[in-house]
Amino acid sequence: MAVQLQSQVIKGAEPGPHLLITGGVHGDEFEPIAAIRKLQAAIGETLQKGQLTLVPCVNEEAFLLGRRCAADELDLARTCPGRADGSATEQVAAALSELIRDSDYYIDLHTGGTEFAVVPLAGYVLHTNVEILNGQRRMAKAFNLPVVWGTSPKLEGRSLSVARDANVPAIYCEYGGAAVCSSDGVAAYVQGCLNVMAMLEMIDVAEPECRIKHTVEDSRPNSGHLQVCHPSPVDGYFEPTVELGHYIVKGSPLGTVVCLSDNSTHVVDSAHTGIVLMLRTFPRVRAGDSVGVVMKGPLSDSAT
Repeated sequence: MAVQLQSQVIKGAEPGPHLLITGGVHGDEFEPIAAIRKLQAAIGETLQKGQLTLVPCVNEEAFLLGRRCAADELDLARTCPGRADGSATEQVAAALSELIRDSDYYIDLHTGGTEFAVVPLAGYVLHTNVEILNGQRRMAKAFNLPVVWGTSPKLEGRSLSVARDANVPAIYCEYGGAAVCSSDGVAAYVQGCLNVMAMLEMIDVAEPECRIKHTVEDSRPNSGHLQVCHPSPVDGYFEPTVELGHYIVKGSPLGTVVCLSDNSTHVVDSAHTGIVLMLRTFPRVRAGDSVGVVMKGPLSDSAT
């Protein structure tokens, strides 16, 4: 029997776009789950046009385990489009992919989970179809988080790669993490989703004051692949020397890793100049795991 994701469908009085919003693709990311449930209550009977499909927690098994991944240890965000006859994560990926293909627009909400904190951002892939790309740019700008980030369209296995292949304009968002559920993050996610719905003319919401500080598009092959940036050279514990959101120059240290086996110290330098976009907050790190991400410029202080 195919997996059925727990969702709520809200239909407006008039025809309009079908917007899909998901959270809990990773089981240790909590703001998205809380935000979608609050959004569900906030919408009530106010949806004027179109259809809204809400999935608060895509990866329920991982959530119940309190981990990023389910028991099969597959990362759902690397498993799409999945298989209906596969492992637990592959089946969930197949069900999620079907929902994405059936939608007109898609928002996937994330956080840094239990091991990282992330600067609030709305991201999208640099789609080769200009019409789709411009739609994603509009969605990311409307979401109104401090960073708007366009990255490589060539990363596979993601929810956004399914949307890319189906020509569904899609964005993903990141806010916080560090094993907490920030009330500010929840509120920002609820408001951001409402902003996108207003942009799509599904509801009436006053346009908020712009909060965007940086807009960057980076077409390098692995841009957007957060987990491969600045890998630790050894198993050990990470001590950051920078703060999240701060500007860093290429060659300056992000922090040090103290080796568990021999107490040696290894400095991890920034590979380029830019903003510290993600930073490890869970000190234990394995060799090859990321200690942080620096968003490479050029940086803009405008929302254009």
